[in-house]
Amino acid sequence: MAQRILLVEDDPCFGSVLKSYLELSDYDVTLCVNGNEGLEAFKKNKYDICLLDVMMPEMDGFTLGKKIHELDIAVPFVYITAKSMKDDMKQGYEIGADDYIVKPFDSEVLILKIKAILSRSKHEEVEQKSRFINIGAYEFNTELRIISKNDEQIKLTPKEARLLELLYNYRDGLLPREKALTEIWGTNDYFTARSMDVYVTKLRKYFKDDQNIRIENVHGSGFRLVIEE
Repeated sequence: MAQRILLVEDDPCFGSVLKSYLELSDYDVTLCVNGNEGLEAFKKNKYDICLLDVMMPEMDGFTLGKKIHELDIAVPFVYITAKSMKDDMKQGYEIGADDYIVKPFDSEVLILKIKAILSRSKHEEVEQKSRFINIGAYEFNTELRIISKNDEQIKLTPKEARLLELLYNYRDGLLPREKALTEIWGTNDYFTARSMDVYVTKLRKYFKDDQNIRIENVHGSGFRLVIEE
């Protein structure tokens, strides 16, 4: 069965073209032209991912994103907008967006991002059923917040454990700094950013004996967890 996308875009020409392109990639797409229409569509059907314009009549994309998360906290959504201001991107991530794409964009890149987000969501659903995550030669007990290897065990703090979970969920991709800061610390400022850097350094130390595990810093953007086989 084709994965379902809710596309909410007030530009009928752009929305129609994007809908057709997504359908060529075998997605089942519902196109709505304003926030209210998008919300009603979401209430009536189940979607795998939502693509939301920010500037729309009747209900803007940020308000729509909040209402969607009130109905289903697990559904991923991406903002598609002509605005690239830092405050707007920050607001999008604070609401819970998985990504923020600025027009004009490469349609192939959008498809890759959608595939990555849907794949990650599927992994998260499976992982939520089990409290154990394998990270290289280590086992991470998410419930007890313990990483173990052989007879060695390390107890993590709540923030360390949540940060490690996020890194694992975004493994081999990019965990945006804004996403981690707003989800774990609840705010994104200089002091919390420095605090997160300290936590990343601590996690690196926990895995320092395994050269196949790396937490890389992507300058100005975020972090990526690399697990080599």
